Amino acid sequence: MASPETTKVEAGFGWLAIVRIGLVQAAIGALVMLATTVLNRLMVVEFALAAAIPAGLVAWHYAVQLGRPLWGHGSDKSAAKGGNSRTVWIIGGVAVLACASLLATQATLMLGTSPALGFTLAVVAYTLIGVGVGAGGTSALALLASGVAPQRRAAAAAVTWIMMVAGIVVSAITVGQLLKPFSPERLLTVAGGLALVMVTLTVLATFRLERQAGRFGHAASDEGEAPDFRAAIREIMSETAARRFTIFIFVSMIAFSMQDLILEPFAGLIFGLSPGESTQMGGQHQGGILLGMIVTGIGGSAFSGKRPDGLRIWVICGCLLSAVGLGALGLAAVNGPPWPLGINVFVLGFGNGVFAVAAIGAMMGLAGAGETTREGVRMGVWGASQAIAFGLGGLTGAVGVDLARHALGNDGAAFQLVFGLEAAAFVLAALLAVKATGAAAMRAGATQGEREVYA
Repeated sequence: MASPETTKVEAGFGWLAIVRIGLVQAAIGALVMLATTVLNRLMVVEFALAAAIPAGLVAWHYAVQLGRPLWGHGSDKSAAKGGNSRTVWIIGGVAVLACASLLATQATLMLGTSPALGFTLAVVAYTLIGVGVGAGGTSALALLASGVAPQRRAAAAAVTWIMMVAGIVVSAITVGQLLKPFSPERLLTVAGGLALVMVTLTVLATFRLERQAGRFGHAASDEGEAPDFRAAIREIMSETAARRFTIFIFVSMIAFSMQDLILEPFAGLIFGLSPGESTQMGGQHQGGILLGMIVTGIGGSAFSGKRPDGLRIWVICGCLLSAVGLGALGLAAVNGPPWPLGINVFVLGFGNGVFAVAAIGAMMGLAGAGETTREGVRMGVWGASQAIAFGLGGLTGAVGVDLARHALGNDGAAFQLVFGLEAAAFVLAALLAVKATGAAAMRAGATQGEREVYA
């Protein structure tokens, strides 16, 4: 019989611990919101800059996250020494992100008086934003992957993603209210307060958290030192399951993000919706995503959490439902009103939410697959693939619509073409998921503790 101490370690994170990691994700989402939403609007509206400038800065912060594998490896090296090493990386990443958001705020305000200096500081700030998101976010997900039992992964993914979205929404509403009436001084004060609150929240959320992690990932005492970075990358790329999953993440996240910048313009151009009405439609899409996440979090854990490939059906169904929703939008593009646009985007959002949570849960399942590599570098590789796909997907969708409108001379046909390509990408992602998240791949990634749970 296992000793009480062993049983406690193998139990892994409870729901409170999962929520605490979700608070870290919420803090990261809130700080990123300031740079990608508030400052974006200031650059375009108040300072009359080309929209390409803030879009380029946001794309750059995604590009910087190619360093996620390196930061994840650093987190692994620290975790091998025991203690609260991943916690240091999490707090450090959020602290860098907070300071970078303040620098980005100051740089934005300087664009009106000193454009060259302001833009230079903005590039530095958005570089550090990418570093902070990559280092803190990767380490948080690695800690979650190492400490969550297999049957809780879908629910854990749902909780952390929902809390990240909640952090974005709550902070956006709060910051918006605090900025009334707007002034540069008030903006700096609000940004400083947001940074301080989010760093404090992260410190409190991670206090003594790491010691609760179970044996569902690599245990430093059993595995010894982590390999050097190049050896870790070679090991990951030599594994068929890891390569397949990296490709799956890249393709699926491109499909997931292609509609981000074109959905509301589509509603305005084809259906004649006002800005307020298109925003409301965007809320229906987000509502569908939220419901899809909740359903998958509950269903994936309750009905298939103990199977090594239990999340595969959720991933595939989410991709295919997303493809159906996009295919329907393609028909809406050439038919226009009275197409039930609200229901259509809600179904699309539901499929997106199912896919997203199931994919993250499967990612956590494969994170401990290496013989010597640990969760950090693996989550870093997939996080980098996801970040690049997000940036590339949004850009591809927007540029694709512009080119198609010019070439075809018809807005409806242009949107139909892009939505069709996005749907095809989701179908391809579903096909890739068959093997990338199948039983053989997930068993290969199972640690000894997981095999006992699956048994």
